[in-house]
Amino acid sequence: MKIEATGLVLTLNGEKWLQECLQSLDFCSHLLVVDSKSRDGTREIARKCGAQVLVNPWPGPRAQFEFAFEHVPTNWVISLDQDEMLSDELRRDILSRFANGNKPGFCGFFCSRRSFYFDRFLKHCGWYPDLLLRVFYLPDTDIHTSGPHYGFHSRGKTARLSGDIIHYPYENLREHVHKMNYYTQVAAEEMHARGKRGGLLKAFLHAKARFIKILFLRRGFMDGRAGWVLAFNAFFYTFQKYIRLTELNSGKKN
Repeated sequence: MKIEATGLVLTLNGEKWLQECLQSLDFCSHLLVVDSKSRDGTREIARKCGAQVLVNPWPGPRAQFEFAFEHVPTNWVISLDQDEMLSDELRRDILSRFANGNKPGFCGFFCSRRSFYFDRFLKHCGWYPDLLLRVFYLPDTDIHTSGPHYGFHSRGKTARLSGDIIHYPYENLREHVHKMNYYTQVAAEEMHARGKRGGLLKAFLHAKARFIKILFLRRGFMDGRAGWVLAFNAFFYTFQKYIRLTELNSGKKN
């Protein structure tokens, strides 16, 4: 069964999980991949899966989605990252909402996301259920961004679907640290542009608060070793963000 919707994926060197991602969207009437000049086999995999492939150098999340939306041929969109896929239960629920060509009665649907980290799928740490608006009626949907992160907001009525988006965000800890290096710099630059102030004490206190929040308030300790590793990396991420902001503030003075 096909539904009138576009499965949308933004990519950059995403060959590892892209086939599984697009196969989980194969019930969509159209598949669209917007690639930011990948250097691996991403575009070839996308074409083999029947996707329309557009290449656009990365201009940031908002501008890339705006570019993608200009080429979406349907009113409904199901948006996934290149390292995500729909679970069987989530697929079934989406199909049931659009059964027999019926309008689903909502303007958007939230999906829970289950992420694999270190040695397991996390159930705590604030990473689950991690509800995200990923099935939406495009004319009534806005995109919002914060640094390198993005999300969607529906101006109409919404509901929650059953099942999960399965997410493999990092191949290993090395990749996590590499991405943190990028994300903390972007976040610090955005804070600097807004006139925010850093400082060593502020960096430590914010990092400590983040560690406590993930490990204890959000019960990360119940995720075993993975919860502890994530909490320490969250400490590092937050500390780096504020220290880099301090560096940017010092550079402005100099």
